[in-house]
Amino acid sequence: MKYKIFIISLLCGSGMCLLLACVNKKKHTAPKQKQIVANIRQLDEVITESITERLSALSDNEGELEDSIAAFRPTAIQQFYGTDKPVSQWSKNGVTNPAADSMLYMIQHAEEVGLLPAQYHEPALTAAWQQMSTDASAKKDAALWAKVDVLMTDAFMKMASDLHYGIAPRDSITLKKDSLYTDDQLITQLRQALEEKNVTVLLHSLEPSHAGYVALKEGIRSFKVKYENYHWDTLPLNYTDTVAFRQLVINRLVQSGHLDTTGQVQDSALLKTGVKAFQKEFNIYPDGVAGKRTVMALNRSMHDWVMQAAVNLDRWRKLPDTLPVQYIMVNVPGYTLQVIDSGEVMLESRVIVGAPRTRTPLLNSYMTNFMMFPYWRVPYSIVFKEMLPAIQKNVGYLASKNLEVIDKDGNTVDPSTIEWSKLRKGYFPYVLRQMDGIDNSLGVMKFNFRNKYSVYLHDTNNRGLFKNSMRAMSHGCVRVQQWDSLAQYLVRADSLRHSGDSIRVWLAREEKKQVDLPKHIPIYLRYFTAEGQHGNLVFFDDIYGEDKVLRKKMKL
Repeated sequence: MKYKIFIISLLCGSGMCLLLACVNKKKHTAPKQKQIVANIRQLDEVITESITERLSALSDNEGELEDSIAAFRPTAIQQFYGTDKPVSQWSKNGVTNPAADSMLYMIQHAEEVGLLPAQYHEPALTAAWQQMSTDASAKKDAALWAKVDVLMTDAFMKMASDLHYGIAPRDSITLKKDSLYTDDQLITQLRQALEEKNVTVLLHSLEPSHAGYVALKEGIRSFKVKYENYHWDTLPLNYTDTVAFRQLVINRLVQSGHLDTTGQVQDSALLKTGVKAFQKEFNIYPDGVAGKRTVMALNRSMHDWVMQAAVNLDRWRKLPDTLPVQYIMVNVPGYTLQVIDSGEVMLESRVIVGAPRTRTPLLNSYMTNFMMFPYWRVPYSIVFKEMLPAIQKNVGYLASKNLEVIDKDGNTVDPSTIEWSKLRKGYFPYVLRQMDGIDNSLGVMKFNFRNKYSVYLHDTNNRGLFKNSMRAMSHGCVRVQQWDSLAQYLVRADSLRHSGDSIRVWLAREEKKQVDLPKHIPIYLRYFTAEGQHGNLVFFDDIYGEDKVLRKKMKL
């Protein structure tokens, strides 16, 4: 008997759960999908009714539109159409206006500006366009016209925001003071575009005008033109260097136009030529060997490469609309430093940046001074991870690295008087300092800028490393190959206190000097894994995995 009562209770409980689930289920209002009018003169009147229905459904469905994509700004859409008989904005009497044509073009070519067409209702809008151009009854379908109208309005608002502010959320180094358009701003922009009958011009005017951004867009367009008609096979990642595999690589290189085998003997020399051509284009060390890194690059699709460039367009959109007249830009994965003045590159240098385990931080700051023949105060992270174990084995390690020990009062301490075995991470009352000179890890020049990470630009005592193609190997600071040219440039406008000759004299005398800059120069440490150069795309390795994180946020 007790068992029966338990079963009945269980069934009643399950029934209650089902009832509650039905009650709590999200209301999903579906507007009419077809409304054919008998007389074309009635079309706009019925479209108004259908738009009203769709705006009501937009509210009921928590901002979700008919193609299951969430509206970018439902409140702005509602306000744009108004509450009293919302009329069609993108067509009249069954004919699209020029603004609609240019809006559809922008959506279908969204990849050229680093955006995904699908995020702006491209499948639904393209299908509707095709339907209306091939089916006479579709031209009289008020529901279809209303659907197109609302989807285009949302697409414009979302694209306007994405082109100006980017898709990725605001981060700690975003320099734009604001991060979104108000509803009124979006509506004003849309009305202007409709009145001027040219959406393309207005949307492009919202994009950054920085030279790096423009060059990257140009590179994307040329890359797509070059490869849009190519299709290539995927190579196996687990392989052995056999005749069969080499033939697969040759076939793959022919498919992307990096090798022409017409009338040529397919031997190892031909294979090496093709591999080198591919490596040079995609910024891989051109050794002519189809190793794992090259094979992985060969397997990437054109779309994947374009999306890498798209991520970097989004990074440019996080910069302010206007950059300072003069600034220093360090591209961490590109291993380059540039000094920009009035839009022109005045100085460019190779750099060495932090290894993946000790990353160079991305930041905004101002360069305040530089020092000649600086001391290097060893960060405690390096002391405990690398130096203390070596010193405990052999105290002579300090002399070999030109290191001195400084106590809390700033006095030099004889290392032989210290019981190194008792020192540890929680107890280390000293500072290790590398004495100045050519053997100093900082080299002979250190450039200071304010930041919470204690990083700076500097010379190095191991200048041969600048020859490496992979230069992510520091503890976080940025080593600059053209440190001397950078110093000369920084004092060029301060001839009253300093001159290029005085710097050369101080260096020749090995004088320890601090040179304060009369005008602090902005410095940006950024992460660009793609650039536009001479009309082409140049790619860099995602050394810190930042692209993967950003692509996930951007849903690319």
